[in-house]
Amino acid sequence: MTGRFACQVQWGDCDPAGIIFYPTYFRWMDAATWAFFESVGYTPKRMREEHLSMPLVSADCQFLSPALHGDPCEVRSRITKFGGKSFVVAHEMMRNDGTALAKGSETRVWGRAGPGKPLKGETIPEELKALFRAK
Repeated sequence: MTGRFACQVQWGDCDPAGIIFYPTYFRWMDAATWAFFESVGYTPKRMREEHLSMPLVSADCQFLSPALHGDPCEVRSRITKFGGKSFVVAHEMMRNDGTALAKGSETRVWGRAGPGKPLKGETIPEELKALFRAK
């Protein structure tokens, strides 16, 4: 299953040479991951109500091509690995003309923090894994 998240290069995202300021890619990857989970029913509201979280523990990004202010783009995301309590999301940032701008990944932990309790990693439910394999 591949999630798709639409984005656009905004004023301030890149310099005159078309080099995107690196935090932009990390912002897009984070938003794409949350949108990906929302697409299978894990909305921010549900996550809050069930005290669920998926904190980021590692991220990387390779920059491939320049972009310009106004370029429409898309982040294509897929889960490449489920561990016991962690998972890896791979992202490809593409300009809408098909040019690969960057690729990266995030490692996140599936966790829960009850009222007054600190966040703790939890085993990823098989039902959740199946949602990403079903589409």
